[in-house]
Amino acid sequence: MSGSLSSVRSKAFSSRGVTHLGEELGYGLGAGSPGPLLAASVGGDPLQSPSCGVAKMSLVAVPFYQKRHKHFDQSYRNIQTRYLLDEYAAKKKRASAQSSLQRSVTRKSSSQRESSRAALGETTLGETTLGETTLGRTTCPLCAKRMSSALEEEAQERKRRYQSMVAAYGEAKRERYLSELAQLEEDVHVARTHARDQLDRLALQHAGRHGLHHAVDDRLAWERHSFEERISRAPEILVRLRSHTVWERMSVKLCFTVQGFPTPVVQWYKDGSLICQAGEPGKYRIDSKYGVHTLEINRADFDDTATYSAVATNVHGQVSTNAAVVVRRFRGDEEPFHSVGLPIGLPLSSVIPYTHFDVQFIEKFGVTFRREGETLTLKCTLLVTPDLKRVQPRAEWYRDDVLLKESKWTKMFFGEGQASLSFSHLNKDDEGLYTLRIVSRGGITDHSAFLFVRDADPLVTGAPGAPMDVHCHDANRDYVIVTWKPPNTTKESPVIGYFIDRCEVGTDNWVQCNDAPVKICKYPVTGLFEGRSYIFRVRAVNSAGISRPSRVSEAVAALDPVDLRRLQAVHLEGEKDIVNYQEDLEGEVQIPGPPTNVHASETSRTYVVLSWDPPEPRGKEPLMYFIEKSMVGSGSWQRVNAQTAVRSPRYAVFDLAEGKPYVFRVLSANKHGLSEPSEITAPIQAQDTIVVPSAPGRVLASRNTRTSVVVQWDRPKHEEDLLGYYVDCSVAGSNVWEPCNHKPIGYNRFVVHGLTTGEQYIFRVKAVNAVGTSENSQESDVIKVQAALTVPSHPYGITLLNCDGHSMILGWKVPKFSGGSPILGYYIDKREAHHKNWHEVNSSPLKERILKVEGLTEGSLYEFKIAAANMAGIGQPSDPSELFKCEAWTMPEPGPAYDLTFCEVRDTSLVLLWKPPVYSGSSPVSGYFVDYKEEDSGEWLTVNEVTTPHRYLKVCDLHQGKTYVFRVRAVNASGVGRPSDTSEPVLVEARPGTKEVSAGVDEEGNIYLSFDCPEVTDASHFTWCKSYEDIADDDRFKVETAGDHSKLYFKNLDKEDLGTYSVSVSDTDGVSSSFVLDEEELERLKALSNEIKNPTIPLKSELAYEIFDKGQVRFWLQAEHLSPDSSYCFIINDREVADSETHRIKCDKSTGVIEMVMDRFTVDNEGTYTVQIQDGKAKSQSSLVLIGDAFKAVLEEAEFQRKEFLRKQGPHFAEYLHWDVTEECEVRLVCKVANTKKETVFKWLKDDVLYETEKMPDLEKGVCELLIPKLSKKDHGEYKATLKDDRGQDVSTLEIAGKVYEDMILAMSRVCGASASPLKILCTPEGIRLQCFMKYFTEEMKVNWYHKDAKIASSEHMRIGGSEEMAWLQICEPTEKDKGKYTFEILDGKKNHQRSLDLSGQAFDEAFAEFQQLKAAAFAEKNRGKVIGGLPDVVTIMEGKTLNLTCTVFGNPDPEVVWFKNDKDIELSDHFSVKVEQAKYVSMTIKGVTSEDSGKYSMHVKNKYGGEKIDVTVSVYKHGEEIPDVVLPQQAKPKLLPAAAPSPAH
Repeated sequence: MSGSLSSVRSKAFSSRGVTHLGEELGYGLGAGSPGPLLAASVGGDPLQSPSCGVAKMSLVAVPFYQKRHKHFDQSYRNIQTRYLLDEYAAKKKRASAQSSLQRSVTRKSSSQRESSRAALGETTLGETTLGETTLGRTTCPLCAKRMSSALEEEAQERKRRYQSMVAAYGEAKRERYLSELAQLEEDVHVARTHARDQLDRLALQHAGRHGLHHAVDDRLAWERHSFEERISRAPEILVRLRSHTVWERMSVKLCFTVQGFPTPVVQWYKDGSLICQAGEPGKYRIDSKYGVHTLEINRADFDDTATYSAVATNVHGQVSTNAAVVVRRFRGDEEPFHSVGLPIGLPLSSVIPYTHFDVQFIEKFGVTFRREGETLTLKCTLLVTPDLKRVQPRAEWYRDDVLLKESKWTKMFFGEGQASLSFSHLNKDDEGLYTLRIVSRGGITDHSAFLFVRDADPLVTGAPGAPMDVHCHDANRDYVIVTWKPPNTTKESPVIGYFIDRCEVGTDNWVQCNDAPVKICKYPVTGLFEGRSYIFRVRAVNSAGISRPSRVSEAVAALDPVDLRRLQAVHLEGEKDIVNYQEDLEGEVQIPGPPTNVHASETSRTYVVLSWDPPEPRGKEPLMYFIEKSMVGSGSWQRVNAQTAVRSPRYAVFDLAEGKPYVFRVLSANKHGLSEPSEITAPIQAQDTIVVPSAPGRVLASRNTRTSVVVQWDRPKHEEDLLGYYVDCSVAGSNVWEPCNHKPIGYNRFVVHGLTTGEQYIFRVKAVNAVGTSENSQESDVIKVQAALTVPSHPYGITLLNCDGHSMILGWKVPKFSGGSPILGYYIDKREAHHKNWHEVNSSPLKERILKVEGLTEGSLYEFKIAAANMAGIGQPSDPSELFKCEAWTMPEPGPAYDLTFCEVRDTSLVLLWKPPVYSGSSPVSGYFVDYKEEDSGEWLTVNEVTTPHRYLKVCDLHQGKTYVFRVRAVNASGVGRPSDTSEPVLVEARPGTKEVSAGVDEEGNIYLSFDCPEVTDASHFTWCKSYEDIADDDRFKVETAGDHSKLYFKNLDKEDLGTYSVSVSDTDGVSSSFVLDEEELERLKALSNEIKNPTIPLKSELAYEIFDKGQVRFWLQAEHLSPDSSYCFIINDREVADSETHRIKCDKSTGVIEMVMDRFTVDNEGTYTVQIQDGKAKSQSSLVLIGDAFKAVLEEAEFQRKEFLRKQGPHFAEYLHWDVTEECEVRLVCKVANTKKETVFKWLKDDVLYETEKMPDLEKGVCELLIPKLSKKDHGEYKATLKDDRGQDVSTLEIAGKVYEDMILAMSRVCGASASPLKILCTPEGIRLQCFMKYFTEEMKVNWYHKDAKIASSEHMRIGGSEEMAWLQICEPTEKDKGKYTFEILDGKKNHQRSLDLSGQAFDEAFAEFQQLKAAAFAEKNRGKVIGGLPDVVTIMEGKTLNLTCTVFGNPDPEVVWFKNDKDIELSDHFSVKVEQAKYVSMTIKGVTSEDSGKYSMHVKNKYGGEKIDVTVSVYKHGEEIPDVVLPQQAKPKLLPAAAPSPAH
């Protein structure tokens, strides 16, 4: 048996040895690297020969735009990849030298192994001889075993030395090839750049001589593009996948390295199916960094056994590699994690040492508080047993359950008895719960503590903290979406936006991406250059300034993974693939087709991201896209990217009008031309798809440690897309809030550290998403920072109270111990009889101790168990109840009472309390019987012969030291119901040191009941009851509790307070007492109170003041009664004042009035005024405080009264200027004057300018009025009324503007609304007009028009307007839809005045017919024939001259023009000629005018719509005659011609 076991172990060691050796020869890729290049791959791809690698490396060329920058996404620029290329790029002579050297090393290692075997053989032989010798000589077998172990250890040490030599050789070889390859690559780049520059200069010189600069520039640009195309190459796999065999629940990491330009896009497959991370969250982790692509399978199980493939694709080709993963299940002792408990949420390590270690933490890092920008090291000191130099357990660091890796921000160290994690520059991104796990076969030892990182000091006071967690998504050629998390602004003003900065990798040139702050935590950055890598950072902005920048993001490359869809691969026999482009199969395509499937993949309030599919066919030439937008309803298209062509099938469109819908279309183009536009998208509106989250629910704070508190809260109702929560705290009463966490936490529970022990705090929470932060939640209850509480004990006494066949009502008793805090609720579980699984009844805690359990099966048996919860958590559940059968209760008697409890247990008595039955039977419960018996007795005795109506009973005459049980039976008209469950046994014996309630009166004469409880705890609560019902009347009682002492004060003790008072103390195992307050005790306490209290002089009125007309101030009070021997004094600011001219003091003892009058009240009189009275032993005092605003009010009133008195000595206004509205809708300004005489002058002024009126007011009447007709905004101004004579002057002012003007309009609306006429119909050529006449109308009145009770807004179809005498609604071009009831409404601020008209039926038909007639008449009038102008009414001309009458006519259709002379037709000839040009210019010419040509000439202009005629009188005089005296010619006036009049022939 031992031999077989040792052989198994040796085989396992040899297989593991090969694996570790391969990892050491894995060219420096570290843990989880692609694996050994020298070890055989099971199911993997064969390795390529080094010569092949050299040939391919000779074609590597760096793009011209990457010569000065380091791009982390380009694998051939990576130093780690250069290590891999060393093996393939070595020259043939190096390869031969290498092979010879390897052969020598092999021979050397073979000789060493032979010597080891020989030594081992000798050892074995020695062992055998030793054994024989031992057998012969009875030698101890233990000594022989020790010698064998020593030889085995020596052999293992030799093997480890050999492996170290091989590793050292490989490292030296890598360093040598690295320098040679780097130099060779640099030489090639320099030579190519130099040659390219020379060719460009020669081409430019040649073009300059021939004047072809522009053509050469275009040619060079095209050649440069062609050069870029030539340096591009298909993907090439440098290191392929290797197969793995692992144990179940271990992690597997598959890695391979690929290069190509553009950077290939990698997809992973499992047995030919695409692996989707979202399908199984946490199962797979896909990573790509520096050209090394990794697939990590977390906690592999047996179903993960499969063939895994990786496909790398770019625009030039596609390659693939695959490997097998075999997952083995544990059996027996082979299980490496036997009985190892792993913490929930932490993934298993991929490599775990197989040696059993015992790990103990000696020193641990604790909760740490730091600031951004500082350095920090988290360190633990360990004791590892056994301490082996070459084999150590594995140390892993986690932040918030996420495994950490070394980066530029964090460094890890493990060894020399300690493990540390160092931060070179802290950011808020580093805040979280850090866990150190030490993993070995012996199990996992871990330690966790929280690291808090607060904001660094802002660059500008009041600026917000920096954002955090900047990540990049959806990268492509043109843009990338950047997301981040907002800072906590507890002490700063809210963030109003963010600025995003980008920087090209390898430079320090940061460029701001957005001009205006972005309001949400997501932004598409455009304007990227294809193939380049970028990093990003974000800055927050508030009203005070800009924050510090966030930590930069990971580098991301501007490449588009959509290009994968263009490739088609055909797998041939063997391992060869033929990769074709989709366009290669399309034939000759010049101009591409339009894009398809244009849609919005993301919408925001400020932008819309459009996505589409490339055109089919697309052609072989490079594609570009142009996007066009159109606002819905505009009918015009605008090109979005007119200046920049888009190469990716997605684009972010900005500058969209908020709230306006748009449609989009996309056009594709290449060098041959532009395609047709794509199909138009559906209307898209720029709007946020997510909103600010609602505030979290109830916040619950519970004790944790002496310096920390656990804060829990209910998630918000709308928690979509939440980034986390921020928690704030404040010392109770300070109202100064401090942030508890500086990075959003993703769960609704948080431990707040760093609090002051014994201090009281309150907490609040706000939710965070990309849009912003929610409102603050409600504040938590005040909590005192102290050690954690314990969970309560289990409830008991589960009772069935009612059943209807489908549900049961249960009741139970409170736990005996609350755990140090009040019970918050209960959780109930149920199960059917003979079932194993319990099912929860309520998911949220139940506060009451009664519950209706529904959804039960009639006739089935159920049992229940209940657990109580407090601030510390949920306690242990109770024992299962008895089986309750679900059958309906139909008996007429009541059900059982429940919740039997005891108080005031004394030596021979106790008080029993209970709750009434839930099931009352056929009639109400009228009383109760109480039964009792000794615990071991079988016979029940009834305490009360007559039922008691109360729910409590004091049971007396019990035997001291005996244990009793009780039950209660309810009674109704049908009889006695079923008894309650038997109570728990109670020992009738007073507790040692039992105290009773006492009554007393304090020093101030207040009557109280007092009780002391030395057993009180932090969770104890004093409960005072009257008649065993909780006291809730705060108007009659006041409870004061301090420590273990509680008092119940009576505020106004009288006979209404008679009764039994009891007090109980929770969490003390039943401490309670009672006190009976009867009439005798009441009178005693009241008499004692009266004796203790000092007698006082009752006052009818406390000290008060009043102000006289002349500004005098009187202070006075009145006592109920004053004897002649009484004394008094006035005290002002602690100084007694005597009767004087400034303080006139007197007292009328018959009435009890004491007063002091001050003639002049000034600023020096501010202070406290007190009157002290003494009459024998009785005293009284009353004070009046006149300080601050109260004093200012008195002083202003006194000054006002004094000035009023002086003002009224001359002419003055008895009533100041005010206004009203007359029945004629005129605004009237009114004031009343007094103490005037004939010489008194009254004036009206507006804006200090004299306002002229028709007549001056009659001052003798005492009333002055000013009428303002037809009030409008031109009447705005300040109106003054002035009075003046030799005795003085007075002014009253009223400003008509703002609120006063609006009130006037409302008052006018009230008058106009009451006088408004019914609605009337007026038809016009434009439509139907509804009119409402009123005394006055202005558009500033609040009016509304309604159609069918729907409010009408003024539009082209329905225009709303009015004039000074009416309001109207013009219905333009009415249709059938415009029928219905119309209502005109005037609002006067208090009442709505309405006038209605039903415009339907005959009314509408008549109005519509009239409108049609008017419209036709207007149309005819507009288009009839008419003379526009040009003809005079009289023409005087000399004989022999030529007369030319010219005018312009109009008509549609063109009018007919006819000329008449003396109402007769004119015969046209050479003498008379008429000419019409362009149907509008008409002229009549008379050549050689004679006297016969004198007369009246008429021109008729007419078409089918009518026309007009115009008359011209022509007067001809002979040569030599005097010109006739005629009136100067004027424009001839036309006369209308009806449409039906006959038209004379021309």
